[in-house]
Amino acid sequence: MSETLNDLKEVIRRKALGLGFCTAGFADAKPLSEALEEYRAMIDEGRHGEMGYLETGLEARANPELLLPGVKSVLSVALPWPAPAKPGAISGYAVIPDYHRVVGELLAELLDFIRSICDQPVNGRVCVDSLPVLETGWAEAAGIGRSGKNSLLIVPGHGSRVFLGELLLDLELEPDTPLDWAPCEGCTACLDACPTGALSVPGKLDATRCISYLTIELKRDFTNEEAAMADSWLYGCDHCLDACPHNANIEATGYPGFEQKKELVNLTPAKALELTNSQFRKLFAGTPALRLGLRRLKRNARAAVANKSQSKS
Repeated sequence: MSETLNDLKEVIRRKALGLGFCTAGFADAKPLSEALEEYRAMIDEGRHGEMGYLETGLEARANPELLLPGVKSVLSVALPWPAPAKPGAISGYAVIPDYHRVVGELLAELLDFIRSICDQPVNGRVCVDSLPVLETGWAEAAGIGRSGKNSLLIVPGHGSRVFLGELLLDLELEPDTPLDWAPCEGCTACLDACPTGALSVPGKLDATRCISYLTIELKRDFTNEEAAMADSWLYGCDHCLDACPHNANIEATGYPGFEQKKELVNLTPAKALELTNSQFRKLFAGTPALRLGLRRLKRNARAAVANKSQSKS
């Protein structure tokens, strides 16, 4: 029986790669005690800023059984996204179709495939960033990568421009071995590239000083200090990604379904300030940046314009 399940595991992995994922691995669905301790430390130290939702669902993060009763295995996958065509004011991951939908649809297809090749009924649940799941912890446990000094998962040969997703399964499959790999040994490129000091401690992101947090997650108006830290960004930040040597020689195209929207690649803060609500919805439709809303986009744009003006004076 174990040999049959092992064969099944490799068939599932090949299917995942065939769907476009650059890697796939399996982990035992037991609680991730070390990852949970690190997560709790982030909350206790206030490094999550005003993202109150991160304080909820701790029980489910500790125990995947609460998300899928009878879960035995976690299948972790990574889907590559393309580097920006050129430097812009919007992070490269947000000028392409919404990864929640793309990764979710691919994982749903993978789950259908698993059910079609199994003699027994299979219960599963797709997870893509919106459920209380320790994604990086599961990815490390499944052996598909290791967390870098910028707190992002680095996949060997594919870098950190990847979206993570998980399939919770009630199939008992042999877990893969975590990677014995230190991807950032002797390197401080991402720490040096961060202009706000959000990565002053390797591996510990301080969201309150992170440009991505400020321009995406922060709901209220900026303080003067926050506006200055936002620099020229409208949505997100690519500084630590661009600086990482593991991203230097990666294929630029990524998953073929992630075609970049040129209008967003070329959007400037000045143009953003001129947008109407209907223009905003049309321009950002189908991208993860749509949830930002026009009010916060213009907040970011005003800060970017002011910062540019101050840098010239």
